[in-house]
Amino acid sequence: MVKFELKKLPYSYDALVPYISKETLLVHYDKHHQAYCDKFNASLEELGIDSMEFSEIFKDVSDKPAIRNNGGGFWNHNFYWESMSNENNDINEFSNVKDLIDESFGSFERFKDEFSKSAGAVFGSGWTWLAVNKAGKLFVHSTPNQDNFMMDVCEFTERPILVIDVWEHAYYLDYQNRRPEYIENFFNVINWQRVSERLSEIKSS
Repeated sequence: MVKFELKKLPYSYDALVPYISKETLLVHYDKHHQAYCDKFNASLEELGIDSMEFSEIFKDVSDKPAIRNNGGGFWNHNFYWESMSNENNDINEFSNVKDLIDESFGSFERFKDEFSKSAGAVFGSGWTWLAVNKAGKLFVHSTPNQDNFMMDVCEFTERPILVIDVWEHAYYLDYQNRRPEYIENFFNVINWQRVSERLSEIKSS
């Protein structure tokens, strides 16, 4: 049977201080993400699924809640960790992303406002994504719980280039109930190089 393993964080636990604390990363990565990984593997074994392709695993999860929740939690967190860094935080250094944001939203500030409002409006737990639509423009959308674009239950099938986790465990140790402050500070740790690479991969596929 296949077995997925937790990827190593692409930075140290204290790399995102003061915006995200070492304590938050320790709990979020070591406890929450590891639990999703373990339960995902157990669910795959129980259901006899031996694919390593997420698009294949997620294409029919409407009647597989354990895969939807734990597999989504596993994949979404991997995407989230790689969306952040203590380097490459100046979007002006990555013209392909900056130019497309300006073209799609009118300006970076308008994008930031729309992204922040969408993330702040998620009821309960979920994620807010920046994705590329069929016309090649960027747009913002949110998904509940652990849903993502590969799942048959998801309204949005467009490929994302950035995500923010707005589950409480992503920010509560640092910000308590101040989700807007966490969202604001998230912009200080976005890894625009990785976002740029994702955009290039989509454009070339």
